[in-house]
Parts: sequence; structure tokens; C-alpha cells
Amino acid sequence: MSIVNLALGAQRTLEKTAVFEGIAPLLLRLYLAPIMIQAGWTKLGSFENTVDWFANSDYGLGLPAPALLASLAIAAELLGGVFILLGLATRWSSIPLMFTMLIAAFSVHWPNGWPAIADASSWLSDGTIMFNENVMSAPDKLAAAKGLLQEHGNYDWLTSSGKFVVLNNGIEFAMTYFFMLLSLFFTGGGKFTSVDYFLRRKFMPS
Repeated sequence: MSIVNLALGAQRTLEKTAVFEGIAPLLLRLYLAPIMIQAGWTKLGSFENTVDWFANSDYGLGLPAPALLASLAIAAELLGGVFILLGLATRWSSIPLMFTMLIAAFSVHWPNGWPAIADASSWLSDGTIMFNENVMSAPDKLAAAKGLLQEHGNYDWLTSSGKFVVLNNGIEFAMTYFFMLLSLFFTGGGKFTSVDYFLRRKFMPS
């Protein structure tokens, strides 16, 4: 048997896994839905503070019609999160959520560059990609904080759940969620794993 035949046989075997193609969008949905629902629930639980943050240009977003925009953001995250979880109107639900992520990325996180966590050793902190001077000063701040905690606090207990880091609050998380939602926009909820798939089979048979 030639190498070409072996390669073709392997490719045919690989293509049989396409029956499970719905797993990938399902995993994206299961990852994204709790994040979106929690974000909307948090905003709803402190609605007045959310509106104030949307309105205030000094420490917030400085957006017009803050109550309306806050309500739309909450609806997008809460309802969109539930719909994505179910795989119902997945592509439609991803659109307002993508806008929400872009607004968050460029209105809130953009001045902080790309990284979510300040890591001066990262190649993203070398001054060429999304450079942020706060990232470069993070090691000194972290060392000072650790010194204070080691001297005056129960450092072993405080770090038992994980090491301390400096939050940079860059666009990394918002853009990651955006790309995941963009993927769902193109793939839909997934074959055999979404309500959309079964509705389409019932009402739009090929």
C-alpha cells in the first residue's frame, strides 16, 4: 500500500468524526453562557450603580441614555446567555453579545493594552504589542505587596488558593469572548447539540 493510499485512508477515517462536529460549538456555549449570565445578573443586581457607571465620564463610560444602554446590555447578557446555553437562536444571540464585548474592550479595557494579568515577562509586554507601562512596573508592586503580607499577614494561608498577581484589566478576556461568539455566529449552536438544529430540521428541512 502506497503512502498516498495510507494518507487517503487516514483522511477518510478522520472525516467520519464530522458526525461529532456539534461538540465544538457545544463546548463554546457551555463555557460562554455562565460568564454572560453572571455578567448580566451582576449588572441587574446593582442597576443604579450600573447606570451611573454608564453615564459618568470621569470614572465610567460617559455614554448617552445610560439607563437604556444599561438595560440593553443586561438583556443581551442575561437573555443571550440563556439562549446560547440552550443553543436557541444562537447566531442571533451572538450579535448583541459581540457588540457588548467590543464596547467593553474599547471603552473600558483598551487603555490597559492586551494582557488581563500584568506579566512583565510576557512577549506582549516587550514594547511592540499592546505595550502598557503599568505591566512593566507590576513586578515591583507585587514584590512590595508580598513583602508586606509576609511580614504582617498569614502569607501561607493567603496564598493557599493561588499566587497573587497584579490585574492589568486589558482587552484579553473581552476579545477572547468576542472571538468565541464570532465562531458561534458562523457555526450556529451545533449539530445534534442545540435547539436550533432540531428546529431547523423540523421547519427548514433540506
